[in-house]
Amino acid sequence: MIPAGLILLSLVPAAAGTVRLAELARGAAITAANARFFAMPLPVVLHILSIIPFSMLGALQFAPAFRRRNRRWHRAAGLVLVECGLVAALTGLWMALAYPWPAGDGVVVYAERLVFGAAMLLSIILAVDAIRRRDFAAHGAWMTRAYAIGMGAGTQVLTHMPYFLLVGQPTVPARAAMMGAGWVINVVVAEWVIRRAAHPLAAEIPD
Repeated sequence: MIPAGLILLSLVPAAAGTVRLAELARGAAITAANARFFAMPLPVVLHILSIIPFSMLGALQFAPAFRRRNRRWHRAAGLVLVECGLVAALTGLWMALAYPWPAGDGVVVYAERLVFGAAMLLSIILAVDAIRRRDFAAHGAWMTRAYAIGMGAGTQVLTHMPYFLLVGQPTVPARAAMMGAGWVINVVVAEWVIRRAAHPLAAEIPD
């Protein structure tokens, strides 16, 4: 159920990313909302093409029984996850630094993108270092943190939805709060998973 839920959580941002790719490919009308992507398409294309497999493959890593039965798949998928995660984190930072701020964003959202993008990048680097040292528990913990941050867009759909339905277009402070909440919720859940897995009676950590 956990992998299924994570895949479901990633469907909305994955669908939005696919629509964005189609929009760029067919040369849709340029608007204020998409002008920055047409002016510099490379980072957003790389980001979408990396974050979709990162979110989908990463969900399957949270099924310990499946991983135990498919060790080779787990190692191969892990390599893909690391590569996709690095590209997703780097392009996320690139877009935050290079693109004009979209309507509704502000200094706080800009800072959030930089902080959580850098945290995702650092988590993957530490996960790679841990697996090289054969520290499997640390590897799983850092990859769990990276995955949680990468899944922020999915949770942000949930944090934004009640506001859009009840109030409408969010103010700059409200958007900052909802964007930050999406990342913070994921990080808190990730830390709970890591600490639960570290308990001697808990199940194997999702590495």
